[in-house]
Amino acid sequence: MKFEIGDKVLVKLTNEEAQVVDIINDKMFMVEVKGVKFPAYADQLDFPYFKRFTEKKLFAAPPKEKKYIEDVRRETKPVVKRVADGVWLTFIPVIDNDEFGDDVVDELKVHLINRTEAGFKFKYDLSYIGKDGFALMNEVHAFEDFYLHDIPFENVNDSPLFAIEFSLLKPDKKKAEYYETSLKLKPKQVFARITELRQKGEATFSYKLFDVYPERAVEEKLDFARLQGAGYKVYDASQARQHLEPAKQVLDVHIESLTDDYEKMSSFEKLTLQLKTVEKYLDLAIAHHQKSFIVIHGVGAGKLKDEIHEILKLKREVKTFVNQYHPAYGYGATEIYFK
Repeated sequence: MKFEIGDKVLVKLTNEEAQVVDIINDKMFMVEVKGVKFPAYADQLDFPYFKRFTEKKLFAAPPKEKKYIEDVRRETKPVVKRVADGVWLTFIPVIDNDEFGDDVVDELKVHLINRTEAGFKFKYDLSYIGKDGFALMNEVHAFEDFYLHDIPFENVNDSPLFAIEFSLLKPDKKKAEYYETSLKLKPKQVFARITELRQKGEATFSYKLFDVYPERAVEEKLDFARLQGAGYKVYDASQARQHLEPAKQVLDVHIESLTDDYEKMSSFEKLTLQLKTVEKYLDLAIAHHQKSFIVIHGVGAGKLKDEIHEILKLKREVKTFVNQYHPAYGYGATEIYFK
C-alpha cells in the first residue's frame, strides 16, 4: 500500500500538505487538512518531499536583520472561515476489484455531516423492506463529521430508508423541541450518482437533511366567539373524543374485509386501500388513548406486513410493535403498544 496512517501527503489539486488519518481501501484514503477531513483517491495524493526539495533556495539567504523583543509581533494563527450550509448525509462508495479485474462498489460508508453552528443529539434509524436495519443514538457537534456505519452495496436494491430525529445539545426556548426528517434511496438514483462521481473524479455524494434547525411553532390564539358567529361548530377540547369515530382494538385488513369490489382492483390499489385503513385506525387508536392495537394482515409474501411496519416506525406515539405467534392469529398479526 502506497500510504499508511500518519503519513504526510500532498493534495495535488490544491498543493496543500495533509495527513492520512484513515485507510478506506487500497485506492482511497481519509486525509486531514487544517482540521478538515475528506476522502481522496490515491492518484490524487503524493508524498510532499519533492515539493519541499524544489522549494529550497539554491543560495543561502542573507542573514536576517536583528530584532529586539519589543519589535517582534505576536504570532497569530490564520483564521479558517467555516461555511454553515446545513446538515448532510454523505455516502462514500468503497471500490474493490472483482474476479475480472473490474472496479465494483463493495459498500457505502455513511457519514452524518454537521456544518452548522449548533450541536445536536440524534436518533438514527435505517430500515429496509424485508431486512433487519440499524439504529444508533449519539451526538454530533458543530462542524463535525460523524461516521455512522457501512452498508453492503447490494442492500441498496432494498430501497433503504434513513430516518433521523434531531434535538439541540443546548436547549433553546425559541427553537423546536425536536426535528424529524427522512431520506429514502432508490437504486436507480444511487447508481446514477455513482456514475456521475466517476465521471467527475469525486469521492462522495451527499443529501441535505436541513439548512437551519427550525424555530418553535408559535401557537396562535383563536377567537372562538367570532368563529361561532361565523357559523363554525366549536367543541370543548375535553369532550373532543366523543365526536371522533370509534376506535378498534383489532383491525382486519384482509382485502375482502374492506371492500366487496376487490376482484376488480389491481394489486397496487388493494395495497393502497389496506395501508390507508391501517393509518386511519392507527390515528384513531392514538386519539382515543388506547394502550394497544392489533392489525391482522395475514402471512402471505410479507409485503403488506413490511409496509405496515414501515408506517409504525415513523409514528412517534408507537412505543413498540411485535409480529410473533398469537393463539388467535398465528403469525398473521402485529401487536402495537403506545407510549
